[in-house]
Amino acid sequence: MPDIIRLLPDSVANQIAAGEVIQRPASVIKELVENAIDAGATSIQIILKDGGRALIQVIDNGSGMSDTDARLAFERHSTSKIQSADDLFALHTMGFRGEALASIAAIAQVELRTRRRGAEIGTRLCISASRCESQEADLCAEGSNFMIKNIFFNVPARRKFLKSKQVELSNIVREFERLALVNHTTEFSLTNDDNVMYKLMPGDSLKKRIAALFSRSIDQQLITIETSTSIVTISGFVGRPENARRRGALQFFFVNGRHMKHPYFHKAIINCYDQLIPADSQPNYFVNFSVEPSTIDINIHPTKNEIKFENEQAIWQILFAAVKEALGKFSAVPSIDFDTDGMFQIDDADALSNHTGNVPPPIDINPDFNPFNNDNHTGGTQQPRNTSRQESAGYTKSRFSADDTSLQNWDELYSSFESKRNDAAQQTIEGSPLPTETITSSLFNDEADKPAMPCFQFADKYIVTPHQLGLLVIDQHRAHIRILFDRLMSGQTGNSESQRVLFPDIVELTPAQTVIFNELQPQLEECGFDVSFLGSGSWTVNSFPAALKGMNIKEFIHSVVDSVETGGKDVGTRIREIICLSSARAAAVSSGQRLSQTEMTDITSKLFSCAEQRYTPDGKTIIHSISKDDLAKLFG
Repeated sequence: MPDIIRLLPDSVANQIAAGEVIQRPASVIKELVENAIDAGATSIQIILKDGGRALIQVIDNGSGMSDTDARLAFERHSTSKIQSADDLFALHTMGFRGEALASIAAIAQVELRTRRRGAEIGTRLCISASRCESQEADLCAEGSNFMIKNIFFNVPARRKFLKSKQVELSNIVREFERLALVNHTTEFSLTNDDNVMYKLMPGDSLKKRIAALFSRSIDQQLITIETSTSIVTISGFVGRPENARRRGALQFFFVNGRHMKHPYFHKAIINCYDQLIPADSQPNYFVNFSVEPSTIDINIHPTKNEIKFENEQAIWQILFAAVKEALGKFSAVPSIDFDTDGMFQIDDADALSNHTGNVPPPIDINPDFNPFNNDNHTGGTQQPRNTSRQESAGYTKSRFSADDTSLQNWDELYSSFESKRNDAAQQTIEGSPLPTETITSSLFNDEADKPAMPCFQFADKYIVTPHQLGLLVIDQHRAHIRILFDRLMSGQTGNSESQRVLFPDIVELTPAQTVIFNELQPQLEECGFDVSFLGSGSWTVNSFPAALKGMNIKEFIHSVVDSVETGGKDVGTRIREIICLSSARAAAVSSGQRLSQTEMTDITSKLFSCAEQRYTPDGKTIIHSISKDDLAKLFG
């Protein structure tokens, strides 16, 4: 029997590694920018075509490479950062494993032009799918210029899983934010399809870089945190409680100049805001940790976004104390201002008596005044002692007296109301049309093909009907939602009208969300929205589809953006589903509404004609069945 174990070719091994390191265009930018930072670059340009799917170009003014180094850089596990395993625990640089460039070259067409500082001539290298096509001398600028074209062109299975241009660009913007924040002294620019999205100048403080990336208003929302111990030095900013967000909170952790995700430290910050913000809100924070490299392990994840700390619990306590102190000092507890500068000054008694220009006004006191004697103000006789306090204080009878005509008619009015309500309830019991059925009456007008299915209502909420296998219990409200939703989605109701608002809603979006929302705006307007851009990630909603009346429009906008970000259904379908579901909820019979036999039969028969009868459009259960065996077990 022949041997079956063999070594993988380098090209295949690199493609496998690329699946871990290079997940999307944003991953390419992360790796190339980190290499540029390690090379000492002070200016980095990122140029994109088609959201990075056609072209990713990263230009830096770093140290550059020789022709030999340029060729070796694309070999797997080639690195200038480490020579032994011990070096892994003394790293102060970003890249170190030597997998990034090899992985990129395995799934894209790469062109590199680079020249070392002080060298007269550089080199131009072209690689496609791990195969070196050419290398020649080139007259280029100092530093490196990487052009990554047609990512995943040779891996169709991976390329088809790339998201839309807007989603991939949004992910790039998120990665750009992390890189620009942690390297706030470096000049950055980001251009997509010849549109300059960011131009960040060097030398800015972290606070100024935050404002440049997100909005100028955020500068006033940040509280400084800073503490230093023998274990860790923590610096950065946390947001004021009143600026917490339900969606899109800006939350960043950095350690030794590297972005990281750390749920445990995130919980420490969230605990500091307990009782200060709503339970469904999240605070903004930008926190940097400085620790000895030997106390962390950054090699536990291919993308190096997850980091393990040796003194995790101790750092948790230090972080919690630092944030708690900052909130208590600057934001959480309103302070009382005792500053009297500029206040009106009141002279003391001696100064007042000696001041000839100010003569105290004369005080006239009537020593015979009796507050219980009505003669003092009405000229009448003295009131009896049992007079009410309201009358003795001068209140009139017209507001409080028992002989008020409106109070005299109250019993009659209440009796009339009760009589009408009882009459309505009796009519409902006898099967007459319900007063609240005007919205949903269209459901019950179709008399065709109604099965003779006996039904009865339980608790004015459930419809119970026999089935050949037992009993079916149907939630009447959810069943009606499913029926109306399917009817609306099938186009039987026409287009939704727009409703203008007197006080427009303001929707705050992050830069990454704004990228998506710019592309969504035409589709939203087709559905009945009128939105305007205010600047700095703020949008105003001037009108919205009338079917969404009563819905939180801000939450609706965020849910649509989130749906696109996660690569869900296309925007038009998603918006239409939300509008139809909202309309169905508003029009459906409510729980607690009594139904006639005809209405119960209509709901039951139309539910079973739907393609999906078990669940509502948002996944809630409509029907529960009780089998004959279950019934038999109940009776032993």
